[in-house]
Amino acid sequence: MDKGEKVFVAGHEGMIGSAILRRLQEDGFTKLITRTSAELDLTDQKKVFDFFMDEKPDYVFLAAAKVGGILANSSYPAEFIYDNIQIQNNVIHSAWKSGVKKLLFLGSSCIYPKGCPQPMKEEYLLSGKLEPTSEPYAVAKIAGIKMCQSYNLQYRTDYIAAVPADVYGPNDDFEPETGHVLPALIRKMHEAKIGNKHQVIVWGTGSPQRECLYVDDLADACIFLIHNYDGSEMINVGSGEDLSIKELALQIKEVVSFDGEVIFDESKPDGAPRKLLDSGRIRRMGWVPKTNLETGIIQTYQWYKNHVTTKMSSEICQ
Repeated sequence: MDKGEKVFVAGHEGMIGSAILRRLQEDGFTKLITRTSAELDLTDQKKVFDFFMDEKPDYVFLAAAKVGGILANSSYPAEFIYDNIQIQNNVIHSAWKSGVKKLLFLGSSCIYPKGCPQPMKEEYLLSGKLEPTSEPYAVAKIAGIKMCQSYNLQYRTDYIAAVPADVYGPNDDFEPETGHVLPALIRKMHEAKIGNKHQVIVWGTGSPQRECLYVDDLADACIFLIHNYDGSEMINVGSGEDLSIKELALQIKEVVSFDGEVIFDESKPDGAPRKLLDSGRIRRMGWVPKTNLETGIIQTYQWYKNHVTTKMSSEICQ
């Protein structure tokens, strides 16, 4: 990927897309193409096709997706499967039609079966039933991976798929109703602290294990794969370590300096019992993450205080 070639980052307004864009800018890429969701609706087939034919990007990072935690997935299953499949189909097909040299598609660790052996290897895909709370989203992501592989097989394209662990960091979704567990807990505990509340309620038993990956590490892995990987087999990208939701909550509690109690609502669903990726394939290629969990949480909380809470205060003043 030459620094003078045209690179389209689909989903640059989101957490992952914005991190990829920052990294490309830092690396000196000069022809970066972005479109806001208001400027280009990626679920609109004709608009996406016309955009690709007009812009003719050389490389594409497909980070655009409708994402959310257990509550969002359970509440909006139709939107999760429809929007994600539409986005993937339109971007991948238009990339082929317009002659894109290489495309990277981002999957999700929820594509693996609920009772998958741990750590989860790439070959375990489609070896069992999916976790029901995220099944529509997982099916969409699996379709995207298979679409990349199918286009490579039939059309000799160079489309690769990366499957990250649970990603967190700056520009995350901190809404308790739609965000994933880590950012949602940061917000809950911060608001409990400033509101002098005595407890924070967390869904589930706290026993499920989760692997967290800082978003800048994922962006680094995406650039690494574009430069160093040409295969059709998907590639896991993880930190290599997991911890329980309870342990995660207590670590966030310490970073936020919340003095109250953390209560687990066992009447609510847990989700998959464990999701630890086997990232041996990308590690053997030479990539390793740089950010440990404590540092990542500290940096994410600082970003939240500088951006989200400031924005909320401004909106209240208006």
